[in-house]
Amino acid sequence: MAPAKTTSIQVQINAAQNLQNTDTFGKSDPYCEIEYKGDKKKTEVKENELNPVWDQTFTFDLGGKALDPSDSLTIGVKDYERVGRNRLLGESVVPLRDVVSAPSHSCELNLTLQDGNKRPTMATISLKISYQPPAQEVAPEAPGAEESAEGGEVGDLTYGEGGTEEPLQEEGGVVSTKGGKPSRGVARRKLPGNLSNKPMDFQIRIRVLEGRRIAGSNISPVCKVTVSNQSKQTRVKKSTDSPFYDELFFFNFHESPAELFGEMIEIQVFNSRKLRSDAFLGSFKLDIGVVHRQPNHAFLRRWVLLSDPNDPTAGAKGYMKMSMIVLGPGEQPPSEKVEGEAEVDSDDIEANLLRPAGVELRPAMFIFRVFRAEDVPQMDTSAMQGIKKVLGVGEVQKELVDPYMEVHFAGRKVNTKTLYNSDHPEWNQELRLGMRFPSMCEVIKLRIKDWDRISADDTVGTGLLNLSMVSWPGEEDGFLPCFGPCFINMYGSVREFRTLPDEFDDLNLGKGEGVAYRGRVMVELRTILGELPDPKQSVVDITPEELMVVEGFQRCRKYRLLGIFMDASMICEMEAPVEFEVSIGNYGNKLDTNIPPSSSTTQPTNAVFDGCKYYFLPWGSTKPVVVVTSFWENISWRLEALNMLHKTTEALEGDLMKINMGLKTRMNRAELTSYCVGMLDRLIARCRKQLPVAQAEKGHRDTELDRHMGKMRRKQLDNIVALAQELREKALEPEEVLAAAMDYCQTLKDISLEPQNSIPDVMIWMITGGSRRAYCRIPAHQVLFSTNPGCSGKYCGQLQTIFLRYPGAKHGKTDIPALLRVKLWLGLQTDQDHFDPGTTEGEVAVFAETYENETKGLLDPWSPSKMLRPHWSDADGELKLKKNTFVPPEGWEWDGDWFINPELSLLYDRDSGHKHFLEDIYENQSRIPGGHWVEATTSWSDVRGDSCPAKEETELPEGWEWEDEWQMDLNRAVDEEGWEYAVESTLLGWSPGERTYHMCRRRRWVRKRTFVEDQKVLAKKQKMEQAKTEGWEYAPLFNMRFHVKKRKMDMVRRRRWHRKMTAQDNSATAIFAIESTRLSPGDDDSDDDEPKAIAAPRVFLSYDKPHKYQLRCYIYQARDLIAADKDSSSDPFASVSFLTQSQQTEVVKNKLSPVWDQTLLFDEIEIYGDPTNMERAPPHVVVELFDHDSFGSPEFLGRAVATPMVKLSSSDSRSPRLAWFPVMNGTKQFGELLATFELFLTTDEMHGKAAVSLQGDDDDLPFLPPKRGEVYSVPPDIRPLMHRTAIEAVCWGVRNMKKYQLSSVNSPSVQLEIGGNIQETKVIKSLKKNPNFEEPHLFFDVYLPKEDLYMPPVNIKVFDNRQFGRKPLVGVHMVRSLRDFMAETAGQLADATEPAVLPATMDNISLEIDGPSDQTIPHEKGGSGTEGMDWWSKFYASLGGEYADKCGDYLQTGLDTIQVYPYELEKAEPYGGFRDFCSTFPLARGKTDDKDEEAEEVVGEVKATFRIYQLPPDPKADLPPRMLGNLPGTGAEECLIRVYIVRGMDLQPQDQNGLSDPYIKIKLGKKKISDRDNYIPKTLDPVFGRMYEMTATIPVEKDLTITVLDMDLISSDDLIGQTMIDLENRLLSHHRPACGLPKTYCITGPNKWRDQQDPKTILENHARRRNLRGPEYEGTNRLRLGNRVFSLEQFEENSILHGDLGPADQRLALHVLHTQNLVPEHVETRFLYNPLQPEIPQGRLQMWVDIFPKSLGPPNPAFDLTPRQPKKYELRVIVWNTSDVTLDETSITGEQMSDIYVKGWMAGMEGKKQSTDVHYRSLDGEGNFNWRYIFPFEYLPAEQAVHISEKEHFWSLDETVTQVPPRLTVQVWDNDKFSFDDFLGTLTLDLHKMPVPTKTSGKCSVKQLQGGKTVNLFEQKKCRGWWPAYLIDNDTQEMTLTGKMEMTVEVLPGEEVDARPAGKGRDEPNMNPKLDDPQRPETSFLWFTSPFKTFRYIVWKNYKWYFIIFLILLIIVILAVIFIYSFPSFAAKRLVGA
Repeated sequence: MAPAKTTSIQVQINAAQNLQNTDTFGKSDPYCEIEYKGDKKKTEVKENELNPVWDQTFTFDLGGKALDPSDSLTIGVKDYERVGRNRLLGESVVPLRDVVSAPSHSCELNLTLQDGNKRPTMATISLKISYQPPAQEVAPEAPGAEESAEGGEVGDLTYGEGGTEEPLQEEGGVVSTKGGKPSRGVARRKLPGNLSNKPMDFQIRIRVLEGRRIAGSNISPVCKVTVSNQSKQTRVKKSTDSPFYDELFFFNFHESPAELFGEMIEIQVFNSRKLRSDAFLGSFKLDIGVVHRQPNHAFLRRWVLLSDPNDPTAGAKGYMKMSMIVLGPGEQPPSEKVEGEAEVDSDDIEANLLRPAGVELRPAMFIFRVFRAEDVPQMDTSAMQGIKKVLGVGEVQKELVDPYMEVHFAGRKVNTKTLYNSDHPEWNQELRLGMRFPSMCEVIKLRIKDWDRISADDTVGTGLLNLSMVSWPGEEDGFLPCFGPCFINMYGSVREFRTLPDEFDDLNLGKGEGVAYRGRVMVELRTILGELPDPKQSVVDITPEELMVVEGFQRCRKYRLLGIFMDASMICEMEAPVEFEVSIGNYGNKLDTNIPPSSSTTQPTNAVFDGCKYYFLPWGSTKPVVVVTSFWENISWRLEALNMLHKTTEALEGDLMKINMGLKTRMNRAELTSYCVGMLDRLIARCRKQLPVAQAEKGHRDTELDRHMGKMRRKQLDNIVALAQELREKALEPEEVLAAAMDYCQTLKDISLEPQNSIPDVMIWMITGGSRRAYCRIPAHQVLFSTNPGCSGKYCGQLQTIFLRYPGAKHGKTDIPALLRVKLWLGLQTDQDHFDPGTTEGEVAVFAETYENETKGLLDPWSPSKMLRPHWSDADGELKLKKNTFVPPEGWEWDGDWFINPELSLLYDRDSGHKHFLEDIYENQSRIPGGHWVEATTSWSDVRGDSCPAKEETELPEGWEWEDEWQMDLNRAVDEEGWEYAVESTLLGWSPGERTYHMCRRRRWVRKRTFVEDQKVLAKKQKMEQAKTEGWEYAPLFNMRFHVKKRKMDMVRRRRWHRKMTAQDNSATAIFAIESTRLSPGDDDSDDDEPKAIAAPRVFLSYDKPHKYQLRCYIYQARDLIAADKDSSSDPFASVSFLTQSQQTEVVKNKLSPVWDQTLLFDEIEIYGDPTNMERAPPHVVVELFDHDSFGSPEFLGRAVATPMVKLSSSDSRSPRLAWFPVMNGTKQFGELLATFELFLTTDEMHGKAAVSLQGDDDDLPFLPPKRGEVYSVPPDIRPLMHRTAIEAVCWGVRNMKKYQLSSVNSPSVQLEIGGNIQETKVIKSLKKNPNFEEPHLFFDVYLPKEDLYMPPVNIKVFDNRQFGRKPLVGVHMVRSLRDFMAETAGQLADATEPAVLPATMDNISLEIDGPSDQTIPHEKGGSGTEGMDWWSKFYASLGGEYADKCGDYLQTGLDTIQVYPYELEKAEPYGGFRDFCSTFPLARGKTDDKDEEAEEVVGEVKATFRIYQLPPDPKADLPPRMLGNLPGTGAEECLIRVYIVRGMDLQPQDQNGLSDPYIKIKLGKKKISDRDNYIPKTLDPVFGRMYEMTATIPVEKDLTITVLDMDLISSDDLIGQTMIDLENRLLSHHRPACGLPKTYCITGPNKWRDQQDPKTILENHARRRNLRGPEYEGTNRLRLGNRVFSLEQFEENSILHGDLGPADQRLALHVLHTQNLVPEHVETRFLYNPLQPEIPQGRLQMWVDIFPKSLGPPNPAFDLTPRQPKKYELRVIVWNTSDVTLDETSITGEQMSDIYVKGWMAGMEGKKQSTDVHYRSLDGEGNFNWRYIFPFEYLPAEQAVHISEKEHFWSLDETVTQVPPRLTVQVWDNDKFSFDDFLGTLTLDLHKMPVPTKTSGKCSVKQLQGGKTVNLFEQKKCRGWWPAYLIDNDTQEMTLTGKMEMTVEVLPGEEVDARPAGKGRDEPNMNPKLDDPQRPETSFLWFTSPFKTFRYIVWKNYKWYFIIFLILLIIVILAVIFIYSFPSFAAKRLVGA
């Protein structure tokens, strides 16, 4: 046997050109890196070279394996750095498909390099790739062949292109991104993150390109596109199975991503010829979210597989080529046609098909087993049940819900039966749902619905199953979707039934986060491939035997949920007592009566004011504890594995954050590398740990999904370990480690999902006033306990801070409902002993609780309550709870007797926490009609009308003193005596004027009092302690708020009794059995026999004493706050909340970046618990920023949350560091806060001695910060370190100022403020004449922070100097970061910062606007007689790729190409937005009364720039030279502007037909050009080819606005989109974008020089601006510029020189200019935007602008962009003969025959079909015609397309222009006179790639159409021979030969048509060639028009023997008759005669 041949790839790297220079000094040091499947090779480094030549060859050994056509090479060019990371100069990915398929297995490439953002650069690289295939390889195997053979493998869920298996990047079977396999064969999926519920603008673009192999014969397909609830359809394409559409549809939505991404895109194809019921051909579906998660959020030019969803076994129904793009706010659509990259062959459908790789879509079936549901809430009203109970009719039903289960997937649904009146339904049914697998849809929706008899069914709750979470796409560890048996939890709105709908009902549909548990359902999912459900058997019952198997999965264990509430602060609700409820599932829900009560709520507590803004609950030393007992399945191993993965992920994220911060702060590289190694070691150790698995001995029951996920997770973790070890062994840079570790982190996140989590989330609700106000939802696994510490939840037993939220998203509130510090623990009851309350200083106590209630009359004493509520009851008065009726639960015993334990919050009055309080009281009077005012019955009352003491009798509370006397409140709507009047006091409606019908009046008296700290406070405390012994709390009524101090109007009182219990058995449940029941108010308090009720005890954690702390809040400054006032600023102040206290900073007036420099001291902060534990989880500090308003409440600006640094010892030497905290308002960031916080344990806590005043001499606490007036400032050691800094500012001018207060801004000035230092420019005299400042330079000598992190922003304010000294603020801007403007030394000045030098300025020049250029400007026609050699040839040659065929031989001539940017020129990386001279800062405005004005976000612009550098510390030292010197003149310059509009692309349709009639409108200053007369009708991709010329004065008219509008005949024109170009930036920039530089200097031809200046002049000016020496010429072929020498030979060594070139010295100067980073000749692509959707592009416009200052002289002639015009052609087709045509009919004589005729037409001209005459009675399939078709058409040779211009309807105003490929369709038909003709076969010929015909009929077959030789008819002109006709088999989708046609196909240019005339058919002129009548057989005739021929050729031919036999028999019969007749006579005669 011969040795195996070695396989390898050889890559020869030749050279690179035009590399980017990334070095500050010198040039880049490039080297090339080649990577193939992880194997990297590098060239040598070429130092100081931008055009390196390597000529090195590298070999990659393939190990004897064949090269996969899907493989690729990655070529990267980097700049070598000795210190730091090597920088990327450019890269490119080279597909190896062409190398494999090429006969020589090699190719030479010249690639354009892309930057790191995949954008093309100017750099190129040349290389050669050779492939050495193995010996046995004859031809490259078709992609996907091997995979197709293995298509039946169950685990194969991968998707790819060309059938090559690639890793699945999307869930549910979605196409992967292009590329090779990841290392080690690990599949990855991209999972959807938490999608936002905020509505936003989205635009979905669907382009329908073409169809292929559409099922059916002679169909007229139309494509319907449905996106969510919007549908659009294409035009009908007649009589073709390969329609060409190229139609673009736009779908606009304003929805949240969470809602929209779950909707579907459906592509349907119908046959328009048939009735609607029979018109459907095929469809394709996928989710919008699938498209959004693709690269660039798009599928571009992909084929989709059509199929019949009702019959998946039918196979493919055809293919449609589509582009699908999903655009969100601020996103730009990707280019569908990538310039410079060849498109995949349109005939190679399999290589670009959106379908499973290697397998066909197989029929599959989802089997859902729905067993039972639990905890379904009430959904129907109980009114009817109450009536039935009263009337005694019917049976009373308790469960008011009629549930059934509904399953949704891919637009289909199936549901279970309905079980009536059941909140625990047991369906036990199997639901079967058919589909095509793998499916493009991702989410299965399971909904429990409530059946309603009258109204629509209500949704109870929704559960989601994501296919990506229950399946895996791997090869070895992949598995099909499966689930359970397991419960799925449902969430939605609150469980309490409401008759009327509310805003939370949408939560039941799965939209947004559910705020409450709505039940759960037990289901099982299996997937079966190859089967479809029987429609009659889609719902079947589950057998009892199968139900027995599932019983084991429903075994429950007893769980305990324990919670300790340490603090509740920042509460907004204070009208009623507040309590918190903790529940898990339905357990703990106090409002649900179907479950036993539990200690799930805290005691109702009155909130106390914290002294500033919020309220807190004064729990003091008694912390409430909640205990909830529940029963759930034991799935601990699942959640423990989930916790392990989460902890591994979080640890890795923490390490990544530290590495990232180290890179930003430029940490020592050695230390950073060492930390990276440690991170990898820790990651490897964590990933090697074994995940928990199900253990049968513990009662675990694992499912199929558990086993699959265990294998998958283990494989992924092992892969991470292998990759991390490999990475650790390499000496890589920290940046590379960071990038790789981020991939590991994403992998961990992908596998850190657990779909089978049957334990519901923990819910915490704040309840006040009997209603639920705010909530928090915590996943159960986060608080789950495990005996393995590494498997416990993140917050299990840990103190955590929880911010509650308002339910829903429409509340519009900005405050925090409540802030909790709580400790939660969830675990099995057997593990309860492991719960550690976290303190040794407190005791957990359990109390029985009852309330003693008493009432009194007006004159009666206090007596036990009977009427209003029982004497002994619970807190709500609903249960009788006599002390002697309590029965201790089993396992508990009493510990002591009953004692009074009053609620501590009652000791706080309404003035608690206030420093100042306004006491108010109302004086009331009344009268009878016509009477006088007298004292009312209730003469003195509060605002609610409740009686209170007179003002003279009002007592001053202890600890307070009066500030003044009682005064009438006249600052209200009252009369001069303070009275307000009403008809009746209880009806309100008070008014300040007296009327005769007014019977009541009142006036308010107020008096201020102040809290003082003296002995009175102590007396008050003593009195409160005395009140404790009594324990009574009073109120006017039981449903009102109670208080401690008795008042005159108090009619009821109560006090709380407790009795302590101790547990003998920890497993016992503390539920009392009580001999009482729920009572109505009328029940008495007797001891009658009543059914027993149950109640739960109160549990507390009691502490002996608190620890006292001091908090120091160092609030230094904020930046970038929002403007809340009309003057475009704010008056911000900060409110700091910490536990039970809050304080405010000073108000800083008129600042958006306020500097407070203030320290807030929080003394005597009491925190209970061990300080060491508190240090690990300190309370959060919440800083809220407000805008102070003189009138009204402050306006909320934002909120920041921070954690203080805790210091428990005076020896702690740590120093806090100021940090920036984001200021959030909702989900958006509106600024940052610079602050830090310290929390000190005070002296008495440190040493156990008495507290010492902070103002004392105690040295244990740090000294107090220095004071500034009455406030403390930030200590010097904390505030930023300042140094002397110079700031140079150039305020160049003000632009585009909008009106302010209805007046124009005419005389602006600019004020700059930084760090409190302010300077202002001079006033511009007239903004209309010259918007620039005469003296733009400003200089600051200030002290600023040394660190960039603390650098304050620069505030730019623009004032308008108006008459009478008015100077309103008209605009502001904040420069947030000055990093881009900083320089290390004063001498450092980059070339890019050098200002351009303008030519001589000309003032007071008016703007002149001329018409379109074709009327005023002479053009230089391009080309030299060569066809197509025009500007468009140059344009298409520059695009390359698919456009290369449209440029002719342009590239072979060596003429120039241009740079086509796929984005705006400003976004090109080398140019930096042309901000090198000045940056443009948009101005904003604050609040205004004018709504329209407020809506304008940008009200003007300021052009300015800055330079910041350090100054010498000595103020007397000399200042360095200014960096921004030598500024150009500030005068105006008159310029000639030429605007070239090339074409529009993907415009937004505006008409009902889905198209637009676009035209161009240009605005510059106040002048406009409208090109409405030249609109392009009915298109979304118009080719304008227009040039517009105008003159303008810059900078007065600097903003060029190009608008594309849609022309409407009747209504006003619609705006499609517009774009704006800043001409001033382009004129001032040193990159010289005013006129792009061509590649060569031509003096004639299509590329004639068009600039004002020649290259030598431009080079001299450039050298002068850049301070470069030279240019010095050495002859005409060499020059010196700076330190470099250039020669003409090095630029033109391999160039093609043509006759249009100019002199050598000019050419050399131009080549040198191209090395100076100047803008080349270009076409830019600008995105169009519409104000209605300002962040979503509405299309693209390709164009460019030339700017010519008139002072430099006139420019050369402009380019001619006139679009190409089509040429007239004529297609002549002669149908000679047919052969072997299918015989479709049977004659009356039984013969097979056909009446053949041939029909033909050209694509796009279906209405002009031509047919031959009929060849009747063809008995052998042969037909003779000699018939000529003549099809005149217009053709664009360069475009290779037929130009069709025709009206769609007779009423259409314009002709619709379309371009279609030149295709000829010929069909063979059978003629029928009394029925429809029968279709026999078809043939479609592409005239560009026409299959070569055969010379004889015998050689003709369908193989000619399947990859045979082709010919271009436009080159060959004429072709004759035999072609096959075929039909597509509906079953096999293969071509079936149905006939052969002999034809002559000829195409004639228009000039030859008249010279060679010919007629249609055989009409005159019958020539060229002359067609004789066909020689048809005599049997060819129409039977009823030729009776003689019919008898001869039909009757006689087929029945002549029958006639002959009949005649013979007839003669015989006649003879016999004659014989018989004559024989008797003859015989008689003979006898007689005889």
